Amino acid sequence: MTITQDQVRDALRSVIDPNTGKDLVSSKSVTSIKLDGANVTVDATLGYPSRTQREPIRLAIHTCLSALPGIAGLEVNVVSRIDAHSVQRGVKLVPGVKNIIAVASAKGGVGKSTTATNLALALADEGATVGILDADIYGPSQPMMLGITGRPESNDGKSIEPMMGHGIQAISIGFMIDTDTPMVWRGPMVTQALEQLLNQTNWRDVDYLIVDLPPGTGDIQLTLAQKVPVTGAVIVTTPQDIALIDARKGLKMFEKVGVPILGIVENMSMHVCSNCGHQEAIFGTGGAEKMCQDYGTELLGQLPLDMSIRQRADSGNPTVVADPQSAAAEIYRKIGRRVAVKLAERAKDMSSKFPNIVVQNT
Repeated sequence: MTITQDQVRDALRSVIDPNTGKDLVSSKSVTSIKLDGANVTVDATLGYPSRTQREPIRLAIHTCLSALPGIAGLEVNVVSRIDAHSVQRGVKLVPGVKNIIAVASAKGGVGKSTTATNLALALADEGATVGILDADIYGPSQPMMLGITGRPESNDGKSIEPMMGHGIQAISIGFMIDTDTPMVWRGPMVTQALEQLLNQTNWRDVDYLIVDLPPGTGDIQLTLAQKVPVTGAVIVTTPQDIALIDARKGLKMFEKVGVPILGIVENMSMHVCSNCGHQEAIFGTGGAEKMCQDYGTELLGQLPLDMSIRQRADSGNPTVVADPQSAAAEIYRKIGRRVAVKLAERAKDMSSKFPNIVVQNT
């Protein structure tokens, strides 16, 4: 019995990618089916970083096709390819950066910077090239959280090289000032500083640039929404009503300027006692779930109020790198994969594919 491409393709419709919830054919992940007599080679391409996911998916494909009659030899290849995706209209892309993800809360003290750092590290752990931009000019925290000291270098006197921490590229105003120096700047100076940090940094082939936004919905947020090519935004909140009020404002701000909301992360959803393991919902329950229902978005994950998460961030060794086997690190990785999958499902940016058209009088 001779196997056909249609038979192979039909069989692959039963293989579901657990990260997308779709089969490999309808999601267009199967990029090539080659037949050489009774030998079959299948190539699949995942649109998100998948270092820990490729082998399980490869085995699922192999198991599925091995059951088909007429196959003598079988080779399955699974790779990742991260594309640039569409952003707001009329905003220029940043050289060296494919996708920009804004992490916002609109309220201070909800663990947004800790979430942004661990999200960046989770994406890097899955094989992506990741950068992080600390957009909090008044209160930069990424130098401490990433454990980076020193000042960035400039090779040409015009641009700066990103600092490196735990394998990710980073830039922050905190690298350029003393820790106890206050930034007594008005709004225009702050927004100019943000644009310079973004556009004058030599980002090196970054798949995802995480932007750690300050609290509020003011100048920095407006500049980001209007002048920075943001691919999507993640909202961080806690379950309590007072945090949700501001989180809703942040979400609506991004909606108004055409930046898609990738989902909501609920921080401090449950307190876990470090002595006995007892769990208690100190800040209430169901707040983020209700917000997701109201705005038709996704609850990306819920993180506990765990002392070790705070301690590791303060020490410059965030949870994802300090304790990669912990339950919290796995939650961050799941959030990272889900964010990447939602970006992969968005329209690709095709601006680089089109030639410049010049009209001349002849």
